[in-house]
Amino acid sequence: MDQRGYPHLAMNLSSSPWNASEVMPAVNRVASLVKRRWLGTHQGVMAPEHLQAYLNEFTFRFNRRNSQEPGLLFYRLLEHAVVTGPTTYGELTSHP
Repeated sequence: MDQRGYPHLAMNLSSSPWNASEVMPAVNRVASLVKRRWLGTHQGVMAPEHLQAYLNEFTFRFNRRNSQEPGLLFYRLLEHAVVTGPTTYGELTSHP
């Protein structure tokens, strides 16, 4: 992370006077949303070989949750689906 410009500062929150949700509110929010999606949509079952695909979908939805033009997003998605070939099960489960 340091090489990409994100310095890492290790902090033991259990022995600090700060509450984790106050120090890192966005982390707690995202973790809560992932857990809710996992328990709700996927009924608590996620196959390990599909974990990256689940996280990619979550990231896609999270990043577009406040989109001003969801219709344009859907149009672009369809446009991309038409020009892109099918994805095989092997491609979905392969690890780069």
